[in-house]
Amino acid sequence: MIDENGSALPAHGMPAERVLAEVRELRGRDRPTHGGRLFAYVYDPGVAGLDELAAAAYAESAHVNGLDPTAFPSLLAMENALVGAAARVLGGGPGTSAPEVVGSVTSGGTESLILAVKAARDARPEVTAPRIVVPASAHAAFAKAAHYLRVELDTVPLDPATLRPAVADVAAAIRPETVLVACSAPSYAHGVVDPVERIAEVAATARVRCHVDACFGGWTLPYLRRLGVPVPAFDFAVPGVTSISVDLHKYAYAPKGVSVLLHRDPALRAPQYFAYADWPGYTMVNPVISSTRSGGPIAAAYATLRHLGDDGYLDLTRRTREAVRVLADAVRDVDGLRLVAEPESTVVCFTATDSGPDLFVLVDELAARGWHTQPQLTYAGLPRSVHLTVTAAVAPRAAEFAPDLAEAVAAARAAGPVALPPALLALAGSLSPESLTGDLVAGVAAGLGLGAGGGLPERMAPVNTLLDAAPPALRERLLVEFVSLLQRPSY
Repeated sequence: MIDENGSALPAHGMPAERVLAEVRELRGRDRPTHGGRLFAYVYDPGVAGLDELAAAAYAESAHVNGLDPTAFPSLLAMENALVGAAARVLGGGPGTSAPEVVGSVTSGGTESLILAVKAARDARPEVTAPRIVVPASAHAAFAKAAHYLRVELDTVPLDPATLRPAVADVAAAIRPETVLVACSAPSYAHGVVDPVERIAEVAATARVRCHVDACFGGWTLPYLRRLGVPVPAFDFAVPGVTSISVDLHKYAYAPKGVSVLLHRDPALRAPQYFAYADWPGYTMVNPVISSTRSGGPIAAAYATLRHLGDDGYLDLTRRTREAVRVLADAVRDVDGLRLVAEPESTVVCFTATDSGPDLFVLVDELAARGWHTQPQLTYAGLPRSVHLTVTAAVAPRAAEFAPDLAEAVAAARAAGPVALPPALLALAGSLSPESLTGDLVAGVAAGLGLGAGGGLPERMAPVNTLLDAAPPALRERLLVEFVSLLQRPSY
């Protein structure tokens, strides 16, 4: 596939058909993004024609640059429409208790969360060592924001029984230097909604902003409520909530990457902006991290929302909820498995009982049967688990999961748990991140089937078992080194 010079840039141009054939060949190695058997990373509504519509809208605006709304007012109009739609879904806009909600379209949930932290930090310039308070279940993007923005991260532990932070612990974690308190609706790992009302109340009492990370569930929880599901208050109807993030490339089913960051009023959003005029070029004014922004994702999201409409999203949520019920029942019916939490939204999360199979082997067995799930490692007394992000496209296939799950469990039991060399497990439990050397990492990677330049093992259970045995700081370092080995240029 690579040209004679070993590069993606050939000496001579190639015919379009051949280039597309190469792309399709490469894509053939990927996990399927459609068909209802991939429970992570992608969101598929299973709506005929939607991909083609979104692709056409994307192409119409792919070369439009969001850097200057005066040059490209079409993008400004579509962005304002997306923000207005998100505000309406999340309890804001005219006629609500939050009539002045404003927002920005970002490239994804991570950018939305980074900007929420930036706005909170920059609104308190007198605080020289700012801090943010988040539950242990908060998305890792908060840690990324803290790292990038030099803000300290205060993590509140979870109650193992509820998988939520205790409100008293959140209140106790707030200091004079705290600029933001965050909570999730729902948390990604387990799909449970934090006690937003009470967390927002303690934040307001302390005169601190409260951000609700609804990137994952912000487009489904309101529709679940309309379907009669008991969804706790989490949006702008809660007085102390100052900002909310929601990803449109998740359950609004837009192509990646489009998220919306909402603020209760323009004054709260103001510190989010960056402007710079002290140079001889144009004055830079950016509401988000990027300067140049392609209009493609925004136009694709706009087309998706317009096409599906409110009734369409209600129906997609209904189908998703039914698929969640079927999958959860399948887990309940298998001896050796149990749900980590009763499903509240669009997540089914399960673990093994003491007499159950090795979960990491089970994940591989499910993959061998065409079901791609997401393993989650042990953390602070919480067991390793398997996460299923359920979308509307799963509904027609959900009934197929139960027999395959039972068969996969039987195969995992027969295979037995992963048996890594005791010395390697001991090393993983005792080694410090600083003591890792390149040669040591390369040797471990080779033993696990990870090759330089993109080589991946057929089964991931050994890799996950090793990572599970390591403390978080060592996991991070190992994964950085593993990914670094995979990301090597093709020469």
